[in-house]
Amino acid sequence: MSQANTVLARLNDLPEGEPVAVDASIDGETESLILFRDGDAVRAWRNICPHAGRPLDWSPGKFLRSKDGLLVCAVHGASFELGKGECVAGPCRGQSLSTVDVSVYEGAVLLGHR
Repeated sequence: MSQANTVLARLNDLPEGEPVAVDASIDGETESLILFRDGDAVRAWRNICPHAGRPLDWSPGKFLRSKDGLLVCAVHGASFELGKGECVAGPCRGQSLSTVDVSVYEGAVLLGHR
């Protein structure tokens, strides 16, 4: 199976509006990704804060959210909006999470574009 056909999750298994961590093989390396479901669309980023290069989750797969719904890095408090993954507050303001291409096909979230 090619990387572009790798199933990361089932769309119906992703909670609406909540970040979820999954592992994926990208270029032969296992990486933690953040999936974020918005209706029938899914966005994905590498689970790495651009400030310090550490995972954003405070415990594997557990993410902090601000009262405004921002994704908050557990290490230094950088806050990311979940539309484009841009840091809007904290030590890496103006930088963004590293986007990973995903697509949804027949209820499956796939790595890359179909």
